Amino acid sequence: SYPYALPGDSVIPFPNVHVITLEPPEAVDSDAALPRVVGNVAVTFPMRPLQSSFQGSLPDSAWSEDGSTLYVTSTTRAYKDMFLTAVDVNTGQHRQLAHETSKTYVEMSHGSRLDPASWYVFGDGNVLWWSQRDGWAHLYLLDEGGAVERQLTSGPWMVERVVHVDEPRGQVYFVARGREADRLVYEAYLYRVNLDGSGLTLLTPEDGHHDITWSPDGSVFVDRVSKIGSAPESLLRSGRDGRVLLPLETADIHRLEEEIGFQPAEVFTVKARDGVTDLYGLIYFPPDVDPNGSYPIITHIYPGPQVGSVGRTWDFRSGGDDFALAQLGFVVIQLDHLGTPWRSKAFHDNYYGDFNDNGLPDHITAIRQLAARYPFIDLDRVGIYGHSGGGFATTDAMFRFPDFFKVGVAGAGNHDNRSYNIYWAEKYQGELVRDTVKGTDNFEEEANKSHAANLKGKLLLMHGDMDDNVHPAMTIQVVDELIKANKDFDLIIAPNRAHGLNEPYFVRRRWDFFVEHLLGQEPPAGYEIKRPEG
Repeated sequence: SYPYALPGDSVIPFPNVHVITLEPPEAVDSDAALPRVVGNVAVTFPMRPLQSSFQGSLPDSAWSEDGSTLYVTSTTRAYKDMFLTAVDVNTGQHRQLAHETSKTYVEMSHGSRLDPASWYVFGDGNVLWWSQRDGWAHLYLLDEGGAVERQLTSGPWMVERVVHVDEPRGQVYFVARGREADRLVYEAYLYRVNLDGSGLTLLTPEDGHHDITWSPDGSVFVDRVSKIGSAPESLLRSGRDGRVLLPLETADIHRLEEEIGFQPAEVFTVKARDGVTDLYGLIYFPPDVDPNGSYPIITHIYPGPQVGSVGRTWDFRSGGDDFALAQLGFVVIQLDHLGTPWRSKAFHDNYYGDFNDNGLPDHITAIRQLAARYPFIDLDRVGIYGHSGGGFATTDAMFRFPDFFKVGVAGAGNHDNRSYNIYWAEKYQGELVRDTVKGTDNFEEEANKSHAANLKGKLLLMHGDMDDNVHPAMTIQVVDELIKANKDFDLIIAPNRAHGLNEPYFVRRRWDFFVEHLLGQEPPAGYEIKRPEG
């Protein structure tokens, strides 16, 4: 078990931070199982850090080079403010180095949770700081007091994460998206900039998404570059100027192409609900599409807001479930709608405080635009599926847009975020506010059970009874309201299964549901999905 605070809880878990000193290796008794603790300094903060993982760890922290100082980020509840604090490990005393605030929520950059990718403390006490304060994610140099000394990057593009700091040379290496005008805005590239803000240089010019892994000494890095439909190529490059030192490997995808007739997804562009903003997505077509035919369309949704439907990287993919559904005769799309990351702060904030938006108006307008572009798409046969947040969005779509979405498959949905953890729910919806006069709150309208009576189409709900992320009670509450409304639906409760539900059985049931109810055909009885040989 672990602490699991919910929106509205008055008592929430805060980790107690301690700096533990162990006896040196040479002093450890050879018969002892563990070294003795010789020091324990409790650390207090001006703002206590929220428990940033279920295990209570502090992933966004780092040590000074000499080990005398611990740097830790902490956030207020609902992520309105974030602080970077320096802690003297010998005394526990602290001082604030940086502060970020937002009317919606602050981010700690879109880098890895395992590495401090949004800040760096220099030897002189200045801080490299990632911030969205000007409306885009950029890098700033702060002085010892936290004031902005200079902005290092700027413009209508976003810095994703810092990958290396060359302090002696006064240079920062970072990954960014959207800067190259002739490239897909979601593709990531590596850049270098000087600490005086000059010399911004693109180091990975090849067209595609660049996944960067830096060597510990900073001398080289591995660049895995690919596009949605091209095999990844791994290159060893110089950490100074990005020149290719050695081609390492190109992925072999011939079995995909020769044995299953692999067709990569195509990138598409449509306008958002506002008729102005460009949205991007992936589309998979059935094999040998008949331009005079009629094909149902399915949108595979993950609403975010922490990530979009396409995922964290816009690089090569085999297509997985979406490719398989296309092979069964469906057009399948993924769309990064308004309210997802990798664009401007305003784009990401689009439906802050309005969970049941879920980007669905953008999916509807995108499907209509695609149907105008490809007349073989049948707007009378629209399906939707997703898992976790995607399960929440799928059910929301079936309840709030029942005349548009006809078939949905929802896995492990967080259908009422009053029952989901505060770290996600309060960040994107705000703190729970009760209206004692009306007997409601600002989360109730976003709960799927509030709209269950609207169901018209075919809905399959799935949930594992041992889900340790999204409590299965949320699906049961939806079921209860569907029963009260006398609605027909399908339900799978998976015994002893946790959150994932990625076993072949559940995949096959999803395929079968769409084949039967959206394609209008009888699926093969008891079909078993097996791994290919070899």
